[in-house]
Amino acid sequence: MSAADFSSIRNFHERAVFEAVTARAPHYPLISAEQLPDVACVALNRLPPRYIRHEVDLAFYLTERERLENERSVDESVQFAFEFVQARTVMRARR
Repeated sequence: MSAADFSSIRNFHERAVFEAVTARAPHYPLISAEQLPDVACVALNRLPPRYIRHEVDLAFYLTERERLENERSVDESVQFAFEFVQARTVMRARR
């Protein structure tokens, strides 16, 4: 029996979060490019994991309502993450 290849498995929300963080970054000048992965991690940790092998796998099974809910959840999580990381950055600067 050969070893299974699990490299195609990923969290469905990753791409959407990475894109949202990149798009929103210019609105948060206090957050450096080095901190953007931290923002993405905070956002992803607020979302339920949804593992897929191929993007089409989940997209095919989502209703329009579920798709819109996912988009809303990603947006809210990314907004929270930026505010959280920004607040931490400001707190550290005051020390």
